[in-house]
Amino acid sequence: MSREQLHLTVAAVVHYQKKFLFVEEIDKQSQLRVLNQPAGHVEENEDLLTAVSRELLEETGLNLTPSHWLGISQLHAANNHRYVRVNFIFEPTCLPEQYSSQDPDILALHWYNEQELLDSALAVRSQLVLDAIQLFQQGVRLPLNLIQPTR
Repeated sequence: MSREQLHLTVAAVVHYQKKFLFVEEIDKQSQLRVLNQPAGHVEENEDLLTAVSRELLEETGLNLTPSHWLGISQLHAANNHRYVRVNFIFEPTCLPEQYSSQDPDILALHWYNEQELLDSALAVRSQLVLDAIQLFQQGVRLPLNLIQPTR
């Protein structure tokens, strides 16, 4: 595997009033509409916390701060690329009345509990989406200070 096939990504697991926030997007491989957590690649010269907050703002219009992280997920995707995904928890106590995606690739925002997600007509983008929800439901809460700042 070449380094061009290894991707460092971040994802925002946003939990509010017993529901999770999902973005609806088109999967670039299957061309199907899928659900994902707000997520994306870490940009050059960007730390993990900045990256996840930026992705959340771009994809949902929400300017929030993570409270914890869930750990690291790994995926060997159908395109033969490997993704290393750092999952962060956001648990706002309130939300603005209006917010929307600034990313043209995001088709819609959805709030679902775990069962509603499973019952949705839309598939999840990858198993990593469900894995992150399950870790959250299991009570995993890693302190942010376990992620050392960029030096």
